[in-house]
Amino acid sequence: MKRLIGARGADIADVLDRAKPDEAAAIVERLPLEDAVKAFDQPGIDCAPAILSRVPRALAADLLNAMSSDRTAEVFRSLDEPARGELLSAVAPDVRATIERLLHYPASSAASIMTTEFVAVPSDWTIAQVLDHIRMVERSRETVYSVYVVDPAENTLIQAVTLRRLLSGDPDAGVLSAAPERAPVTIEPLAGREEAMRLIAKYDLLAIPLVDEQGHIQGIVTVDDVIDAMVKQQTAQVQRFGGVEALDVPYLRLGFGAMIRKRAGWLCVLFVSEMLTASAMQGFEGELERAIVLTLFIPLIMSSGGNSGSQATSLIIRALALREVTLKDWWRVALREIPTGLTLGVCLGVIGIVRITLWQRLGFYNYGPHWQLVALTVGTALVGIVTFGSLTGSMLPFALRRLGFDPASASAPFVATLVDVTGLVIYFGVAAAILHGTLL
Repeated sequence: MKRLIGARGADIADVLDRAKPDEAAAIVERLPLEDAVKAFDQPGIDCAPAILSRVPRALAADLLNAMSSDRTAEVFRSLDEPARGELLSAVAPDVRATIERLLHYPASSAASIMTTEFVAVPSDWTIAQVLDHIRMVERSRETVYSVYVVDPAENTLIQAVTLRRLLSGDPDAGVLSAAPERAPVTIEPLAGREEAMRLIAKYDLLAIPLVDEQGHIQGIVTVDDVIDAMVKQQTAQVQRFGGVEALDVPYLRLGFGAMIRKRAGWLCVLFVSEMLTASAMQGFEGELERAIVLTLFIPLIMSSGGNSGSQATSLIIRALALREVTLKDWWRVALREIPTGLTLGVCLGVIGIVRITLWQRLGFYNYGPHWQLVALTVGTALVGIVTFGSLTGSMLPFALRRLGFDPASASAPFVATLVDVTGLVIYFGVAAAILHGTLL
């Protein structure tokens, strides 16, 4: 316990996260309030809602009153009733008003991760007045990357001045003398988090102000908040891409029942989808009986189509996230993927033909008297399947985005399942055309 007093907030948060909820609550009760607040202000702490539900209401209120506004709102989003309502009524009125305002914004909006703790000054102040003001309010502000200059009468945003320019400016000069000539980069509160991430990355900002239609600054989104949001978003996308519902807590803290619920749904959907593969094979039962050699290459055919589709899906999902492509670019993507798939299919087809030829010539396996036609069938089928897989894998994210779903839901297993079924149809269709009159 003693080693936690005065420790870094991230280190205290790690200890609390590893402890059971009741044990973590006991630790928080014994910690100095300042140290507990440092831990609760960490974006990586996942046990905050559970702890706040277990500690005395007065202590919970003190913690929430002292935390940064964006982190407080995030904790409230994770709280369940009746704890949520009880804690909301226990915090200070100004904190309650801020929380209610932040909770009003959609969880996917930039405003959901903004902080209302920023420094704003009127445009008629001098640099000396601004620096004195920063010294007075610094401890009550999450960050002071920039000072936001507003119109004294309308309270609308005029400029953003970095702390560096203020420190190097003439103390007796007006604050606008330290402002850059260009207008500040801003974003609307209801814009998506991805847009805030894009602008901060594009303009190399430490913070971006959120300005409403009247020009009033509502809050700021800082680069550390963006990084935290990116980590969570990418984690959820990776999990969904693997055919798993996004986990709400770290892997080791997820209960057995929750683990089953997160994984069983998609697994059952994929399993049912794979049943179509069996149905497709049953449709070609006669061909399989007459040319049993074709079954040797079914795993090869299916995996090649699924792999090509997964590659295309991964590329397009990332391109959509980075806004390198938009929904209206679907036809341009299709025109790129068709020749790409054909070329990749030819590459794999040649490898497949060479492999069958070598095995036949070197005596590793006898594919029968018509082995050349079998090799041609495999090679030609690979061209068609890889092309179809690339085109399908690239178009599926566009379709899901158009329908309002997360493109990450076009997970690699889902694409592979879709391509498996159609791949079999293509494979046996090619076989019927090439092997007709010989094996078939």
